[in-house]
Amino acid sequence: MSQDSKPESASVSKPGQDAVPGSRDEAIEGLRMPPKLMLDLARQAAELVVNRIESLPGEMAWDGEFRQGLIDDLKEDPPEKGRPGQEVLERAARDILPWTLRLDHPRSFGFIPSSPTWPGILAEFMAAGYNINACTWLVASGPSQLELVVIDWIRRWLGYPEGAGGLFTSGGSSASLDAFVAAREAAGHPERGTVYMSDQSHTALLRAANIVGIRRECIRTIPSDRSFRLDMEALKASVLEDRAGGYSPVAICANAGAGSTGAIDPLEEMAQFCSEEGIWFHVDAAYGGFAALTEAGKRLLRGIERADSIGLDAHKWLFQPYEAGCLLVRDIQTLEAAFGFRHNMLQDTQWGTNHPNFSDRGLQLSRSFRALKVWMSIQMFGVAAFRRAVANAMELAVQAEAYIQGSPTLEVTHPVTLGIVCFRINPDDAALEETALEQINRSVLAQIFWNNSAFISSTSLRRKFSLRLCIINHNTTWDDVLETLQAVERFGKEALKAFGE
Repeated sequence: MSQDSKPESASVSKPGQDAVPGSRDEAIEGLRMPPKLMLDLARQAAELVVNRIESLPGEMAWDGEFRQGLIDDLKEDPPEKGRPGQEVLERAARDILPWTLRLDHPRSFGFIPSSPTWPGILAEFMAAGYNINACTWLVASGPSQLELVVIDWIRRWLGYPEGAGGLFTSGGSSASLDAFVAAREAAGHPERGTVYMSDQSHTALLRAANIVGIRRECIRTIPSDRSFRLDMEALKASVLEDRAGGYSPVAICANAGAGSTGAIDPLEEMAQFCSEEGIWFHVDAAYGGFAALTEAGKRLLRGIERADSIGLDAHKWLFQPYEAGCLLVRDIQTLEAAFGFRHNMLQDTQWGTNHPNFSDRGLQLSRSFRALKVWMSIQMFGVAAFRRAVANAMELAVQAEAYIQGSPTLEVTHPVTLGIVCFRINPDDAALEETALEQINRSVLAQIFWNNSAFISSTSLRRKFSLRLCIINHNTTWDDVLETLQAVERFGKEALKAFGE
């Protein structure tokens, strides 16, 4: 992007002007600001954010800058003396924050986006302002109790039994790591441990297994079937072969909303097999778990309630700001047995007999108060509003699939699951080789990327290059989806014509 393309903002104060809110001419002492200045800057920051949210539909879903342009704008020595606060806020809003994928744009369909609610954003501000460390009961009793409450809400939504519990994490990666530590300890920390997951599983699971000490050659990638669901017969054969070879299975992982397709593994069969074999059953529900709020989602996720651990991301389909992952376990003692270490410097945190300390349930000691944003959002909107938003995304995906099936230019490459739509340019009369189709679809993806307000991404399905929409934003309408598909058709026709020439 060129320098001239940068977004406009309010004018920045020039040297010699009268003092403005946030200027260093006001009574700032050390690292403290007077209350009026604090409120003025907070108001300005809020106005910048609200204006950004309101103007979002009229902007591109993606905007970026090449590194050299950002180096020219941002590389500098830190100032020895402070600058006016208004100027600093405006510069951040002009020169830094816009150059991103706007994940909350109603036409941001790439990867798995996020569209936070305003109460969630306010909660982040308040939790930071109160400087909460949600580590132990002594340090944060109110926040700790609230986290227990919100985790219990999620437990009930998933159908988990009484006695299950968990904690909020930074995201699915850390939730997977905490789960694998618990699984490893429950298995007796075997020297030749193995972990099993689908060839459609997120790389976060691979990283987590490796970090907890599972050798790379002992991470078993089980093939998926035609529907991109884990192949149960292949799983059983792999476990049988490993046991015969002296290996010790530590955990079996299921997808409850695979990233590429939204596919859901056979949860009930996997749960039964793990029960019979005495193997920890972990479900990666980072994307799809909150579909359980809906009746359709509950049916699709049947069996998830039998898992030993479940990872979810509230910053995905529960519409919260990053970071808002969470981990639930069937037996909370499995986490506390793995993470409940004692330290003399922290001995006073045992104040309050039998009170839960979240630092005994996961990797982090210093923890932000993530549960507040979920609590405030649910309190202000009610669960029904979230249920409707999740259901709407699933309905829009079904509508998109029907449109694609009726298009002479487009082809569905995988049946819609949850809110993910996989498709490509492939006219019925084209009879093109896969390499040609990939070239054409890559060209379309580039055109959408540079010349359209929407943002979509791609995936590879059995070596079939596919375009992909992940519909998850509570502000997305059918017009947003339809006009994006029509743009793909338009660019596809142009690409087919150019290819024919």
